[in-house]
Amino acid sequence: MQSNFKTSKQQAADPHETAIAVLGWLADDPEMFGRFLALTGVAPGQVRNAVNDPEFLAGLMDFLMNHEPTAMAFCAASGISPETVTGAWQHFSSPGLDSGEY
Repeated sequence: MQSNFKTSKQQAADPHETAIAVLGWLADDPEMFGRFLALTGVAPGQVRNAVNDPEFLAGLMDFLMNHEPTAMAFCAASGISPETVTGAWQHFSSPGLDSGEY
């Protein structure tokens, strides 16, 4: 029988679930969450609707991935692997010049 924690980690492989996990983690740190909201221009009351916006999720993942210590702290706290987080970040990010998809 699997524990709920293992199930949560497996579900987090879905890019949207990973991004939501990042958002929940940020929301638990008022200072960091406030900084994220200030950078995005999203009001706290708008977050619930913004989670359905791929551009908001891209910004969320960019915020996390632009500071490696923050990204690694999220991975340690959540049990989600850095590879899974990177995959979610790539899923929501625009293709780069090296992708051949421009």
